[in-house]
Amino acid sequence: MGTGLHGALELAVRLLEYAGVGVILLGVVLASAAFARDALAPERRARAYRNYRANLGRGILLGLELLVGADIIATVGAPLTPQSVGLLAAIVLIRTFLSFSLETEIEGVWPWRRAALERSSGPERRD
Repeated sequence: MGTGLHGALELAVRLLEYAGVGVILLGVVLASAAFARDALAPERRARAYRNYRANLGRGILLGLELLVGADIIATVGAPLTPQSVGLLAAIVLIRTFLSFSLETEIEGVWPWRRAALERSSGPERRD
């Protein structure tokens, strides 16, 4: 692998990592602003905390996806050793578990039950 390609991959990884962290931070700020707005509106106050948790989870999920992408790209540019592959597998496994847990928390249903729930409830939007 040439130095130019290796440098470009390192830059791409770094940019994705910054983007992932930025998305998480932006998600916290936007979710907090929406929570403050909802907490002040009497008609939305009852759902404010649940919506806040869901919005925080969405920001974290999107940021985690970018961070996993950065990890995958980083392994393309690094020499493949059993240690580096094992480390990547552990990182992806942990982040995937976090994503799965957050998505289940946000949706309130196991992913494999979501299709059945959507069929039974129709195209209605859930808050």
